[in-house]
Amino acid sequence: MENLKEKVVLITGASSGIGEATARLLARHGAKVVLVARREERLHRIVEEMKRDGGQAAYVTANVASREDMQQAVEFASERYGRVDVLVNNAGIMPVSRLHDLKVEDWDQMIDVNIKGVLNGIAAVLPTMRTQKSGHVIIVSSVAGYEVSPTSAVYSGTKFAVRAIAEGLRKEESQESRIRSTIISPGITDTELMQTVSSPEVQAMAEQLKGLAISPDSIARAIAFAINEPEDTSVNEMIIRPTLQP
Repeated sequence: MENLKEKVVLITGASSGIGEATARLLARHGAKVVLVARREERLHRIVEEMKRDGGQAAYVTANVASREDMQQAVEFASERYGRVDVLVNNAGIMPVSRLHDLKVEDWDQMIDVNIKGVLNGIAAVLPTMRTQKSGHVIIVSSVAGYEVSPTSAVYSGTKFAVRAIAEGLRKEESQESRIRSTIISPGITDTELMQTVSSPEVQAMAEQLKGLAISPDSIARAIAFAINEPEDTSVNEMIIRPTLQP
């Protein structure tokens, strides 16, 4: 993991789950990590633990659905460490339900966080990366971005959308600005994401599959692998799921 050393990595949704696991792993390999989330108390605790372990880390509170918040987060990272090499768009929610339940507010929230949150991160970091003529944007998507199940129509829609955004970013920026783009799509993973589910039907299904869940560390290792590849190599898509997941 030699290529991780000294890279400045901004991670959203970093107060738990995949974001936290990724931050800890990258810091152990020498990256300078900026954790972004809304829960300041948890961010403070995680960063203090990372520092005690010898890592270089800082945090900033932000809501990815706010373009202003994400702009401020990128400015904080740039002022703290002089640049931003990698953005890990990890924040996401999954209040899934059947369309006829008409949980329109949940639909809006998924669009705001899962799609607009990704776009806000890209908008905030792209000018810096274009100036640097280097950078890497990673989007944590889902296996739901490849297939649609009953109850997942809107959630899957958001994940299909960010795959298109990531591919568009690659085609627009890889040659001119040498910006890399990666989609990481986890299967069933032991995170707090299921706590955002609003449908009792889906909660019951999730409970049955809970024993299959893999650790967030498995997803963190995939993210670290993509970042660690040499600059002339771009890992564009990875799906990581439990071996026993149907």
